Amino acid sequence: MLFDTHVHLNVNHFDQDREQVIQRAQEAGVNKMVVVGFDHETIPKALQLAEKYDFIYAAVGWHPVDAIDFTEKELIWLKELSAHEKVVALGEMGLDYHWDKSPKDIQDRVFRKQIQLAKKVNMPIIIHNREATEDIIRILQEEQAEEVGGIMHCYNDSVDYIQACLAMNFYISLGGPVTFKNASLPKEVAQQVPIDRLLIETDCPFLAPHPNRGKRNEPAFVALVAEQIAQLRGISVEDVARATTANALRLFRLVN
Repeated sequence: MLFDTHVHLNVNHFDQDREQVIQRAQEAGVNKMVVVGFDHETIPKALQLAEKYDFIYAAVGWHPVDAIDFTEKELIWLKELSAHEKVVALGEMGLDYHWDKSPKDIQDRVFRKQIQLAKKVNMPIIIHNREATEDIIRILQEEQAEEVGGIMHCYNDSVDYIQACLAMNFYISLGGPVTFKNASLPKEVAQQVPIDRLLIETDCPFLAPHPNRGKRNEPAFVALVAEQIAQLRGISVEDVARATTANALRLFRLVN
């Protein structure tokens, strides 16, 4: 049983074969997944998928690259959607300093507004971080995000930051990069994160794991992520699957 905690089956990369992709995921042992919506187009599609399949859940948030387009209207919309029975988290949200569409101060403001909303509705958050780790951690601390916790999505930073994340009730999620031959950071993280705070994901259609690197990623490939982590930790794939699934169920409050 595998739980892919971050997929984008709601993007047009899957328009031609979405149902077959979902079927392949099930055949690969992926029993649950969270489809993440991050703008006006992808949020409704995430909800549609969650409503159609009982093993699919949704997260709704506003991507930092598009923070400049975020208004009070979007904030109200996210609050309304947080009450949906299949929405299990708010996000992805955060900071992205790689692209320059949205100024840093606007990203900061939109990030804080979403954290504050998460605290009001008592939901975990999913963090998008690109080249902004220290600011991400500072803002999470200033906004007391530990009250809700969440996921450091597709973590690709030094182990030096892990403790600060764990102290704020965040889980560390690893994806395809942990399988890349030249990626030392995620491999080190995979070995050092406490097993009860570890999650796995694909972030499909992006970041396909080896040997599919460069191709379209899909949820079935999360099995390759689990296999690599098992090898790095010296434990069985079944142990990784069992632990990461239990962690996801606990975080998303899907445990009875």
